[in-house]
Amino acid sequence: MIEFDVTTTADGIGVVVPRGRLNMVAARQLRETLTGLVEGGSTRIVVDLAETTFLDSSALGALVAGLKTARQSGGDLRIARPTESVMTVFRLTNLDTVLRPRDDVESAFDA
Repeated sequence: MIEFDVTTTADGIGVVVPRGRLNMVAARQLRETLTGLVEGGSTRIVVDLAETTFLDSSALGALVAGLKTARQSGGDLRIARPTESVMTVFRLTNLDTVLRPRDDVESAFDA
């Protein structure tokens, strides 16, 4: 089972914190959450992966879809604080070059 905490900062940045395993079942919910943020006006999104224990190809697809949706709306999607197991998946798929991990949520959109 996975839980998503979704907040918006004072700067209008949407922050999504998935807690648990991001697998095929949770990927659909993640995609809907990211799309909902963009449709609600939060085109800059940070996905905080500090509490994500597992990530599969479906979840990677949801993140890439969220990135595309955000960019088509003039924004961007960043990831922050990935766990080592999650970072391994990003490295193996070379997605760490597209979704470069940030050290923390607060500075994810700093220049």
